[in-house]
Amino acid sequence: MLKVLLLNKLRILLGLVFVLALVVVRAYEDLLFYDPFLNYFKRDFNALPLPSYDSFHLLLGLLFRYVFNMVLSLGLLYTIFRDLTMIKFASILYVFFFLILVSLFYVVIYFYGAQNNLMLFYIRRFLIQPIFVILFIPAFYYQKWDKRFFENGKN
Repeated sequence: MLKVLLLNKLRILLGLVFVLALVVVRAYEDLLFYDPFLNYFKRDFNALPLPSYDSFHLLLGLLFRYVFNMVLSLGLLYTIFRDLTMIKFASILYVFFFLILVSLFYVVIYFYGAQNNLMLFYIRRFLIQPIFVILFIPAFYYQKWDKRFFENGKN
């Protein structure tokens, strides 16, 4: 086990750098991104009206943060799996999920406003946090394990 760790110390170090970068993005989110909903959701948002915001700047802020998290997450996935096919597939999923989530985000804002701010909270959470990487790592690991399992004829 120790030999394996020593042989892969660069991969482990690089993986830790990507995780640390994701933590830094979260720590400095107030300075890096335009998002008036950051402070809104830190308070008792169920009793408050939606904050005032600029739709275009909010979209750019969400896009910038999502892309930043996506690039760091894809780097982490590549460090772990070293499989470009998986990275391409994950990239397509990231773009697809962004389009769906940002559309839902604006639909909830415009049609429901503060009436359904809990749904807004969760949709926004998927846009601004690297949740997909937490889902992709075990899914891709299982896919690789399952592929090896059936290639060895143990079905």
